Amino acid sequence: MAKEKKLVEQITSMDVDFAQWYTDVCKKAELMDYSSVKGCMIFRPYGYAIWENIQKNLDARFKELGHENVYMPMFIPESLLQREKDHVEGFAPECAWVTIGGQNKLAEKLCVRPTSETLFCEHFKNVIHSYRDLPKLYNQWCSVVRWEKTTRPFLRTSEFLWQEGHTMHETAEEARNETLTMLKVYEDFYRDALAIPAITGRKTEKEKFAGAEETYTIEPMMHNGVALQGGTTHYFGDGFAKAFDITFAGRDNTVRYPHQTSWGVSTRMIGAIIMTHGDDNGLILPPAVAPIQLAIIPVAQHKEGVLEKADELRRQLAKKFRVKLDDSDQSTGWKFSQYEMKGVPVRLEIGPKDIENNSCVLVSRVTREKKFVSLDNVIEEVEAMLNQVHNELCERVTKNLEEKTHVALNFEEFVEIAENKPGYIKAMWCGEVECEDKIKDVTGGIKSRCIPFNEEKLSDVCACCGKPAKHMVVWGRQY
Repeated sequence: MAKEKKLVEQITSMDVDFAQWYTDVCKKAELMDYSSVKGCMIFRPYGYAIWENIQKNLDARFKELGHENVYMPMFIPESLLQREKDHVEGFAPECAWVTIGGQNKLAEKLCVRPTSETLFCEHFKNVIHSYRDLPKLYNQWCSVVRWEKTTRPFLRTSEFLWQEGHTMHETAEEARNETLTMLKVYEDFYRDALAIPAITGRKTEKEKFAGAEETYTIEPMMHNGVALQGGTTHYFGDGFAKAFDITFAGRDNTVRYPHQTSWGVSTRMIGAIIMTHGDDNGLILPPAVAPIQLAIIPVAQHKEGVLEKADELRRQLAKKFRVKLDDSDQSTGWKFSQYEMKGVPVRLEIGPKDIENNSCVLVSRVTREKKFVSLDNVIEEVEAMLNQVHNELCERVTKNLEEKTHVALNFEEFVEIAENKPGYIKAMWCGEVECEDKIKDVTGGIKSRCIPFNEEKLSDVCACCGKPAKHMVVWGRQY
């Protein structure tokens, strides 16, 4: 058999080697390729199409709330970056610097943006003068650079794509509301578009964003019980405004400082989709962001009328769904395996007997169950199966989250769970950073994920030190 005729190559079982399974899926589903630039990756068309669908969906949500897209330079002068002390210290280890322009050494070195707070602040100073200029609700789609020591496709790369929202407000209350509103946007998007219900809450002081007063996070759990910080929102207060001397004339005609937020998600969401929904046959894509929602596979396509009917269905269904008709000369079995591996939510099979019966076969990527449906109702049946795929993915994620979330009432229980049970650990905490450090050191890397909004009172004392508890924290390992 010629090489191009081979069935899809086998993917390493996730139970055998989860990391290798992940890499296999990224490569064999044609999501990405490696670059000659260390730590950077190439988005192949199929992988980038997922990002485009994510971007389109999120962008509409942002604009519905009044946010406008802008674009800032990719270079930050060193003097500008250093205006906010905590911020620059937090990013210093990951900064990439440009020191030569053309053939000349630069008078001041330039940082390739790791994030854009300082750039936005420089701009805000020039355009905010009065309370009438507020709020400023800006968002930017761009790439950023953080010089990572260890990289993994989509999850942690030296350059990655993201969106970063930056807003300025008249009052602290408005800015805090914005911070929580955008976290809710992320939470809804993860559930309704990515089919990933997740825990949300506030980061501890140790884990908050550099320069922020408060950081909030969404923490989806991957199939293997490891956390992925899925997105964050930050309330900065007026710290950046004071550092950059951003002022405005208030309603009482006094000089005031605006209150600032930022918030962002990145292409690591694609990694979350892979590791949350995928199986040993490859990707499973949630319908809302799948580049191909429906793959039409003609069976016995050499027989009269089959390809014509398949194309008729394609034209009919493409009015509502993202459809791919595969009329290539690959075998039917190869096509089935290929679109399963690429995570297409629904497959439609049409052959001579189906045409005679005015029917076709729909197959769910999640359950692989086949359903014979009338061609008279095919649009409604495809839509119903896509909704079913989304709901089943949500149910599987919720079940995995529940089954892999454990409770520890003391340190011995905490360590025992950490050593033997993958997943999240709910435990009370005294609020001291010493206990966070001890847990991380003793367990080999478990960190606080967040103080969840639906905080429970598991006991009165810290599970680490036994002192009076202030919060219940969700703990876990992370990518």
